[in-house]
Amino acid sequence: MGSKDELNDYEYQHLVFYVNGKRIDEPNIDPRTTLAAYLRDNLKLTGTKIGCNEGGCGACAIMISDLDPVTNQIRHYSSNACLTPVCAIFGKAITTAEGIGTVVQKKLHPIQERLAIAHGSQCGFCTPGFVMAMYSLLRNNPKPTEKEVDEALQGNLCRCTGYRPILEAYYTFCENGMGKIKEENGCAMGENCCKNKKSGDKKTQNVDPNQNKKLTSFETCKPYDPTQELIFPPELKLKNFHKKSFVLSNKGLAWYQPTSLEELLRLKRKYPHARIISGNSELAIELKFRFIDLSLTINPKQITEMREHKIDKNGIYLGMGLSLTEMKNILNKYIDELPEHQTAVFRSVCAMLHYFAGIHVRNMASVAGNIATASPISDLNPIWMACGAKVHLLSEERGERVVLIDENFFVAYRRTIIQPDEILLGIHIPFTTKTQHFRAYKQSQRREDDIAIVTAAIMADIDPKTHVINDLKISLGGMAPTTKLALKTMKDLKGKKWDKLLLEDVLIKLQDEFKLPPGVPGGMPRYRQALTLSFFFKFFVFVSNELHIAGYDHSGIDQPVGEPQLEHFTSTQIYHDVPSDQPAHDPVGRPIMHQSGEKHVTGEALYSCDLQYPDMLYMAFVVSPVAAGTIDYVDITEALELPGVVSYIDHNDIPGDKRISHGQTPVFAIDEVFYHCHPIGAIIAKDHETARRGAYLVKVNITPKVPIVTIDQAIKENAYLNPDGYHVHSSLAIEKDNKIPENDWSKYSKVVSGIARMGGQEHFYLETNNCIAIPGEDQEMEIISSTQAINDAQLDVCSVLGVPQHKVSVKVRRIGGGFGGKESVCGLFAAAASIGAYKLRKPIKFVLERFDDMAISGTRHPFYYEYKVALDENNKLLDAEITSYSNGGYTMELSKGVMERCITHIDNVYKFQNADFHGYVCKTNCASNTAFRGFGGPQGMFCTEIVMKHLAEDLDIDVDELRWNNMYEEGDFTPFGMHLYSCNIRRCWTECIEMSDYHNRKKQIEEFNKNSRYRKRGIYLMPTKFGIGFGFKQLNQAGALVHVYTDGTVLVSHGGMEMGQGLHTKMLQIAARCLDIPIELVHIQDTATDKVPNASPTAASVGSDMNGLAVQNACQKLMERLKPFKEANPKGTWKNWVMAAYVNRISLSATGFGIIHSEPVNFMDGKGAELYGYCVYGACCAEVEVDCLSGDHHVKRIDIVMDIGDSLNPAVDIGQIEGAFVQGYGLFTMEEIRIRPDGTRLTRGPGNYKIPSADDAPRHFNVKVLKGSSNKSAIFSSKAVGEPPLFLGATVFFAIREAIKNYREEHGHSGYFRMDSPATPERIRMLCEDSIVSKIPDLPDPSTYTPWVVDL
Repeated sequence: MGSKDELNDYEYQHLVFYVNGKRIDEPNIDPRTTLAAYLRDNLKLTGTKIGCNEGGCGACAIMISDLDPVTNQIRHYSSNACLTPVCAIFGKAITTAEGIGTVVQKKLHPIQERLAIAHGSQCGFCTPGFVMAMYSLLRNNPKPTEKEVDEALQGNLCRCTGYRPILEAYYTFCENGMGKIKEENGCAMGENCCKNKKSGDKKTQNVDPNQNKKLTSFETCKPYDPTQELIFPPELKLKNFHKKSFVLSNKGLAWYQPTSLEELLRLKRKYPHARIISGNSELAIELKFRFIDLSLTINPKQITEMREHKIDKNGIYLGMGLSLTEMKNILNKYIDELPEHQTAVFRSVCAMLHYFAGIHVRNMASVAGNIATASPISDLNPIWMACGAKVHLLSEERGERVVLIDENFFVAYRRTIIQPDEILLGIHIPFTTKTQHFRAYKQSQRREDDIAIVTAAIMADIDPKTHVINDLKISLGGMAPTTKLALKTMKDLKGKKWDKLLLEDVLIKLQDEFKLPPGVPGGMPRYRQALTLSFFFKFFVFVSNELHIAGYDHSGIDQPVGEPQLEHFTSTQIYHDVPSDQPAHDPVGRPIMHQSGEKHVTGEALYSCDLQYPDMLYMAFVVSPVAAGTIDYVDITEALELPGVVSYIDHNDIPGDKRISHGQTPVFAIDEVFYHCHPIGAIIAKDHETARRGAYLVKVNITPKVPIVTIDQAIKENAYLNPDGYHVHSSLAIEKDNKIPENDWSKYSKVVSGIARMGGQEHFYLETNNCIAIPGEDQEMEIISSTQAINDAQLDVCSVLGVPQHKVSVKVRRIGGGFGGKESVCGLFAAAASIGAYKLRKPIKFVLERFDDMAISGTRHPFYYEYKVALDENNKLLDAEITSYSNGGYTMELSKGVMERCITHIDNVYKFQNADFHGYVCKTNCASNTAFRGFGGPQGMFCTEIVMKHLAEDLDIDVDELRWNNMYEEGDFTPFGMHLYSCNIRRCWTECIEMSDYHNRKKQIEEFNKNSRYRKRGIYLMPTKFGIGFGFKQLNQAGALVHVYTDGTVLVSHGGMEMGQGLHTKMLQIAARCLDIPIELVHIQDTATDKVPNASPTAASVGSDMNGLAVQNACQKLMERLKPFKEANPKGTWKNWVMAAYVNRISLSATGFGIIHSEPVNFMDGKGAELYGYCVYGACCAEVEVDCLSGDHHVKRIDIVMDIGDSLNPAVDIGQIEGAFVQGYGLFTMEEIRIRPDGTRLTRGPGNYKIPSADDAPRHFNVKVLKGSSNKSAIFSSKAVGEPPLFLGATVFFAIREAIKNYREEHGHSGYFRMDSPATPERIRMLCEDSIVSKIPDLPDPSTYTPWVVDL
């Protein structure tokens, strides 16, 4: 810490900046505070959301405006507020979503307006971040290109929408954007659209004039006028704040922001271990989750000497004060100006930077941090090493030295030769010559904003006439603890000829030099070795093409170096208008905007994590560091000494039951821990960060036990949560004597058997679990929770407090995504908070970090299957025996219902003559797994589709014909005894074939694959069937409360809650129709147990079905009461009738109640029943392109036909279809839960768990709602929509498999091959067996080593 005199040398010792035009002067702030925390906690600007606190989701995106220290020009750029230290914005201006538009003042920015009318938000939690990402782009370029829009959204994730409406809204700002949205008439059939046919064509005779092909028209949107934006604060410019030095010291912590190089060097000499911050992308995470000491921080970004760039005869010099975005822009400028042969390295750097983190990180981070942190999987360090880049290092004591980034630069894991008192001043990147060839490669789990698995950069200097090698450098990341040059491989290559013999020699040497042990940190040893060889092979073919060597011109092996170009985006949303005679004020069936859409885009929609109460305290869990063991002691001494810590609670503080919920889950561990991060106790403090630091200081000593982590281990140990299993026997659905026949499988001639696996999935709702517990009078407790199940949360709180239900009220206005993950587990957090509130008699706020939420709250269940299936002589499904095993975690929780839904969906859409399905829930030392959209249905159907593919390939049958021949017909019954009425699967199938032009495209893909050796395409069709209703009969009920006020307005309350699925919007539509009034008169405030008691969870896709019937029932009662007044005054208005009823003392409040059909199946003996009220059907066609050398893939086109009855709201329903599909696509491809063999969970945030980004969304995305599918079993003939489309995401999995199959066959591998889910790049590449993969040794016996991660 500096002396007072040292601090006084700085021009400012207090923090000055602007937020939305308002001046902020902060004299006393903890320098570790992030901008996101300051905006939310200090300024109450809660539109800036916190989704991950590691810069990986974009929910916190804001815009920074400042003056360039060199040019004095105003700059605008986006940033992640969760990574940005608040001190880093000294002298700058911040703009948040609240600052550009507001619903209250009826003033929306064009970005907000277009996103809202495009139905671009669902839960809305991510929406302000998307708004600010686009806003930052428009402030720099009012007419961007589609490519610039794509790049602007790189750092933003959405778990709800599927990205289509967001992209469409934002593409309207592009040049001619309005026209592009509407071009090609919006039809998936393109030029084959029926509207393009001649009038005499038979197909035009069936054209439906009421069919719409776009949900949104932007024709009425006001144009964007950049002159109307907020001005840059004049004070900051007039007083030259960008050139002012700044220091802030507080309680032993200091932040220095020098403006001269001399002062920076002095500081670094005096404080050699001070941390220099640029983008803060790494330090912020270490501070947040590892609680490193960060007592002194230096920000050098205002020093002009560090922002220089210049060209010399050998290359370009770039100052380390430049951001990665600025660096990229500078390099692109010279790429355009200089001869192409000189800029090969520049092009590779720019291509790599495009996928380096997200743009919000690149706008802040510098290359200095990337070099200094010395990550072994750095994207850029292999480039510097291969091209011979040099860094300029500077210290006050020794002056400047220029160092080559070579094999001696990175001395050990995360260590370089840079001395503690040195700074990185700049980097020199050399030009390439005409004889030099340069390429860089990277493979990651997800293309965009993801850390690398392996990176490579290769430079070859080759005589173009003789093809003799003058020099060859191969640099690799991800293959050792540091970035490495392939010195052994490179040795003696000079003077050799560039030919096939050299290729084989290099591949063998690379494989030998970069062998990885089977348990290598990071895992994937064979894949990583295969990538090193594949990357060199790609480079070899590229150079051979450049040298015009015959035989190496294979199409598609490599793409041109440079920033990628996505295909132009097109989409259709085919739905039907309401009947022509429907009253204009009747909103049912119309694509009405989400009730909170405008509040989402302005950031004014409030979530429970946004709320503040006086005297509120904060809670953080103390968790177990091991997956299984006995607690020896817990030492809280050091934690309680931390200033701001108030108390500690554990199981000893629980006044009531110590166990809660469906699986009798302990709130806090009692004597033993059963999974990694099992809550042991909780620290309560005066703020969130102090509570977390206090929890970190609690010392927990545990004697570990050997955990059971995987399904395989559980089966071996006979560890089940349901030892007797759950069963379905189709024979019991028809046999009256209740006997299960014993079938002789030896008599069947067409039989396949096998096993399959399917991984789990993190919910990754953008808003993490959180709640507030507010103690009231006597035993009263109010809970505000981000929950899907207010009744369950109420019961759990009552249980731990030992109080009756009428003393506890639970409420929720909206939640930022749930997907089942907030159905039952929320009670754990509400119970813990209520214990603290009960003990201390103060409000307790409990917000989980993403890091903890993902470890504690459970996931979708991983599954393992064993199957045996037979066909008869007509290829009809004759017999099936399938046993499913799920990884349930350590308590039952909702695993029973998940498994039961699995074995009632394992038939998918196919009729089995006989079927015996069994399910076992494995007990493991993992967090209890829980509900997730689809609730076991996708797991069951995935097994079925694997079986169908196995049958088709083993028995040489066309899989489409096999499925068509076995699809259910009208009136058929399922193995679990349900009869299928209005069975529209065949309609969905045939209409999907037609809409997708499947047969023609299949031929085109076959032709493409013949001419493309290393990039293959696959196309696949797949059907789905999903039963609607809770499997637990008593949950199939709902209540409602409707109030009519004397001014004619209506307040509706019901038992369902809003999590982005548009439930409240649909309830408003239903109420408006039932009361025959405009929807503007109807409002929904929140969902609360003191308004509607005993509410079932908002789950199982039945929210609209059940609550809609309850609202309808209440409205019918009110209309009956108003009937006499309408008859007495037929020309009166709604308000007249309401007032008349009030004057005559008629109640204007009514409760409603609704139930849906359900008959329970006896899963113990396997006898079926009419379990579900009805089924939803759908079909999907997916086309993908796979890079068979790396395992990467692109989704090119998706066509979906869904049978959802008469849609209550096509905008909401199509949004649900798209969002569910993309979530399912993530499940079956890139989303992978990684857990160590000792049970330690590795995937705990967006840094290492990847959900689809906008870059992954299909570039051609077509959705059609089946016409004429009225459903008599639900409100206004509608059907449920939330869960059924999710399984269609597996179509991409099987399309990828088709591409792999083609590659395998070309390389001599025919026949059926097993492919488990998810289809990660690793799994794809290793199944693309070729000469490269054959060079990688197989893994040894599993008993001889400890793998890095295990298959759950």
